[in-house]
Amino acid sequence: MAEDVGLDLVEVSPDANPPVCKIMDYGKFKYDKEKKAKISRKHQKTSDLKELKMRPKIDEHDYQVKLRNAQRFIQSGDRVKFTIRCRGRELAFKDRGVKLLERVMGDLSEVSKLEQNLKEEGRNLTITLAPKK
Repeated sequence: MAEDVGLDLVEVSPDANPPVCKIMDYGKFKYDKEKKAKISRKHQKTSDLKELKMRPKIDEHDYQVKLRNAQRFIQSGDRVKFTIRCRGRELAFKDRGVKLLERVMGDLSEVSKLEQNLKEEGRNLTITLAPKK
């Protein structure tokens, strides 16, 4: 019957008694299945991690630019990692970096929540902020 119509005979359930078969265009079936999978992947939103690097002696305007970028990233659904890199003599004054990160947390508290608390990694101080749901 399938050959007369020009379609394929596809076994749907081989374990059933008797086995269940269906007459269909198998190539079109595979194509539609792949297309649906592609569309579902396209509509998925992945949460990326964006990193913003600063120094402890950052100027006010530079700080505001970083803050605006972070706000834009968070509103688009991405997580933001702030890294303060201390070099040379700045290592003796890591408390300035801590104060800067606390200021960032305060300024972004309306749109984000703290995901990873303050972490010291050698010369770097880092925090990670995630969007509020």
